[in-house]
Amino acid sequence: VEQAIRNESLKAVVCTSSLDLGVDFAPVETVVQIGGPKGIARFLQRAGRSGHRPGKESVIYFLPTHAIELVEASALQQAVKANAVEDRIPYLNSFDVLIQYLTTLAVSDGFYPESIFSEIKQTFSFQTISKEQWQWLLNFVVMGSQSLQAYDEYKKIEVREDRLFKVYNKGIAMRHRFQIGTIVGGANLTVRYQKGGYIGTIEESFITKLKAGDEFTFAGRNLEFIRVKQMQVHVRNSSKKSSKVPAWMGGRLTLSAQMSALLRNELYSASLSDSEQSIEIKSLSPLFSKQREESIVPKPNEFLIESFETNDGYHYIFYPFEGRFVHEALGSLLSYRISLLYPITFSLAFNDYGFELLSDQKLDMQEVLDNNLFTTDYLFDDLQKSLNSTEMARRKFRDIAVISGMVFTGYPEKGIKMKHLQSSSQLLFDVFKDYEADNLLYQQAYTETFEHQLEEGRLRLALERIAKQKIIWKQCEHPTPFSFPLITDRLREKLSSEKLADRIKRMTAKLLKK
Repeated sequence: VEQAIRNESLKAVVCTSSLDLGVDFAPVETVVQIGGPKGIARFLQRAGRSGHRPGKESVIYFLPTHAIELVEASALQQAVKANAVEDRIPYLNSFDVLIQYLTTLAVSDGFYPESIFSEIKQTFSFQTISKEQWQWLLNFVVMGSQSLQAYDEYKKIEVREDRLFKVYNKGIAMRHRFQIGTIVGGANLTVRYQKGGYIGTIEESFITKLKAGDEFTFAGRNLEFIRVKQMQVHVRNSSKKSSKVPAWMGGRLTLSAQMSALLRNELYSASLSDSEQSIEIKSLSPLFSKQREESIVPKPNEFLIESFETNDGYHYIFYPFEGRFVHEALGSLLSYRISLLYPITFSLAFNDYGFELLSDQKLDMQEVLDNNLFTTDYLFDDLQKSLNSTEMARRKFRDIAVISGMVFTGYPEKGIKMKHLQSSSQLLFDVFKDYEADNLLYQQAYTETFEHQLEEGRLRLALERIAKQKIIWKQCEHPTPFSFPLITDRLREKLSSEKLADRIKRMTAKLLKK
């Protein structure tokens, strides 16, 4: 591909949002970002993929996929001018990485615990490590976990009389060298023709949604899905025009905390005078006018909730503007707390701007507001009950088990299948859950799930912000412009692209008719 761009036989290359292609070489002149980049640093990094040589300028265009992304474009411009880039949330007490480091030292010349402990205490990640935790880790690398002491495969390091910790077993040393590193990728499957021709690799998360006979577009061809066999996707060519386009996990990224704050500030500027608004916000004035007919455009001290009824049921839409992950957790938390008031079932949809609770029963929103369901009290307990946190931690533990060396990923060209890795790590997770709940790696799975996947800290701050705002509940006759991206996101999961396009046209026509 790189050569084809150099000799100009390829004029454009489409990359996933994680830029898997790595096209950061000189011939790239311009980058076009389609849809919101979700973060300032990510947007700047993508801009840097063009003009990749000293003295050259980087050029990037932002193509919004719906009107509200213009607000994101305006927020990005303000951020770039102010040189405001996100801080990375550091991982604290990642014991799987520390175990790998200790094993690496032991495979080499060995280590003395006393000198290494003082070195580790100086790092940011392990500054709070206690003597008890350190002793647990040393026992783990020598004896294996408390509940796994009967199995020799977990006993990796031997201790000499002079207290030198070293790996003497050549097999353990070789397996460790093959597995050094902390990047644990999701499962990728190989796409092949039924007769054997190789086409490429694709993410498991997309393929698992397909049924036999479904068509999808891949590598410039229309393919019909036949089956998945031994981590391989078997396909045949298809002549049908309509097909699904693979959705990569990068398309489900969430807004960063800084980006969310900038987005809210830009949105609040819609209530200011024209002279204080950006070009993008001015261009959205027809949309804001339409929004105000049924509802409001929230100000800094206001939190908007909308409700309306359609053929699908009763819709309740909340607009925190905090990003997908926070909205997923907030939606689950709120639906759980409402279910404690009276029995009701919701389906949940969320995007970067808000979340929707959809039910076939009418909800007494005033009762929800009167019961202070946005409180941070009992947040951790309620989150655990509202989300399948055990299953999320179990998936996280797969990565921890691989990094810490409890599960071996296989030799080059003979990798262990992802399904076997998952089943091995699940077995270990269940053993620790039942017999060793104080296992540091088991506890780490929960900690990282809440801190990094559910962003509990951001969720708490969002709830505290909502508590200080005036909650405005608008009962609308029809879906509002702000609700459109949310509703179409939910419909996309259920309807084919043709039906979805027709449905959106019909909804738009109804909105404009009023």
